[in-house]
Amino acid sequence: MPATVVVGTQWGDEGKGKLTDLLARDMRLVVRYQGGHNAGHTIVVGGETFALQLIPSGVLYPETVPVIGNGVVVDPAVLVAECDALEARGIDTSRLVVSGNAHLIMPYHYEIDRATERSLGKNKLGTTKRGIGPAYADKAARIGLRVQDLLDEKIFRQKLDVALREKNLVLAKVFNRLALDGREIARVYLEQLAPRIAPMIGDTVGLVHEALDAGENVMLEGAQATYLDLDHGTYPYVTSSNPTAGGACTGSGIGPRDINRVVGIAKAYVTRVGAGPFPTEVEGELADTLVERGHEYGTNTGRRRRPGWLDLVMLRHAVRLNSISEIALTKLDVLSAFESVKLCVAYEYEGERLTSVPYHQSVLHRVRPVYEELPGWGDDLSGATETGDLPAAARDYVRMIAEYAKAPVTYVGVGPGREQYVRFAA
Repeated sequence: MPATVVVGTQWGDEGKGKLTDLLARDMRLVVRYQGGHNAGHTIVVGGETFALQLIPSGVLYPETVPVIGNGVVVDPAVLVAECDALEARGIDTSRLVVSGNAHLIMPYHYEIDRATERSLGKNKLGTTKRGIGPAYADKAARIGLRVQDLLDEKIFRQKLDVALREKNLVLAKVFNRLALDGREIARVYLEQLAPRIAPMIGDTVGLVHEALDAGENVMLEGAQATYLDLDHGTYPYVTSSNPTAGGACTGSGIGPRDINRVVGIAKAYVTRVGAGPFPTEVEGELADTLVERGHEYGTNTGRRRRPGWLDLVMLRHAVRLNSISEIALTKLDVLSAFESVKLCVAYEYEGERLTSVPYHQSVLHRVRPVYEELPGWGDDLSGATETGDLPAAARDYVRMIAEYAKAPVTYVGVGPGREQYVRFAA
C-alpha cells in the first residue's frame, strides 16, 4: 500500500496537526520525517487540546504506531517530558518508535543557537533558539551524535569529546561564553535520559517497509512547510531541513514510488513567524482580526504570527514542488468576519505582472500583490458538515483556490475541533 505525505504549503502553522490527526485514524504508522521540537501541532479532541512537539499526531489513536524518523533531530529531554505529559492525560506512548539514526540535540546546540541569533542583531533569522539549526549543521559536518549513540557509552563519550572541543572553543573565543562541562552532559544523557529512550529506539526504516509490504496504510508527517524548506523556501529565513514531499523520502527511508498521495495543507489566509518576505502581509485592524479570530500565536513559543491574505501564486508553486494531489484548506471559518475577502492571483514588479514565484529573493521582497476581491459570507461555519452547508460565497472562494492552484480541495476546516471539517465536493 503506497504511503500518504502530509505537507504544509505556506510558512507553517497551516493546521497540519488537525489534518494528520484526521487521517491517522486509518493509518497503521504515522511517521514524522524532519524537524525538531521547534514546530508544534495542535489537536483538539472532545474539548481537550493537545500540543504535540516531537511525537507524531497518530499517538492519539491506540491502534496507530507513531514513528520518529531518521530525518528528525531529537532533544531526548523534551521527548521524555512530552511522553510523560501525554501519559499523565491517559495517552499511551509505549508504541512510539524512534529511529536510531535520528540526530540528538545537545546542550551546546542551544547555546550556539542563542548566541548566533544575538550576534546577528537586526539581521537575525527569528529561530526558536532550540538548537535545531546547529544540530543539523553538525549532522552535515559529520560530527553529530545520533540517538543510537545513547546505547553505547564509549562511543557517546568519544563523540561528545570531539564535538565539545570545537564547540567550547567557539563559545569562548567567538561568543565570550563559558565552556560546557562534558562530564555533566554525559551524566545527564547516559544516566538519566538513555534508560528512558532506549526502549523506544528501533529500525524505523524496516518498520515502515514491513507495513507497506503488508498493505498497511502509512502516513508521513512533516513539520514546518514548503516555504521554510532549506532549498525551496525564502532563504535564509527558513528551517534547517526539507519539509517538502521530497524530504519525506530521505527523512523516513522510502523511495518516491512508495508514495501515491500528497496532501497539501493550506490555511484560508497566510501567516508566518519571524523575518522574511511576505507579499500579502496585512497590518492594522485587519491583521488584528485575523490574529485574534485565528488564535495566531505559536504553539510552542507564543509568538504572534504575521497575517496576510491567501497567496495563490505561492500555493500553485507549492503544488508543483510537492506533486500535491489534493489540498486540505483550514480555518475557512476565520474569514467569516469579513464583508469581502481577497486572493492574490499575481505579483506586480516594476510594471511587469508576474504569475509565478520569482527565483530572485530581492525581487520577492519588492513585489506588490495583485488581488481579486470576492464577496464574504458572514455566516458561522462551525456547524457545517457537508459542502451544501457552506454559503455559496464560501464555496466560490474554495473553488477559485482549487482552480488556480490546479489541485482539488478535498477537505475544508470550519473550526478547531477534530470533527469540524467538510469533505468538499466541487
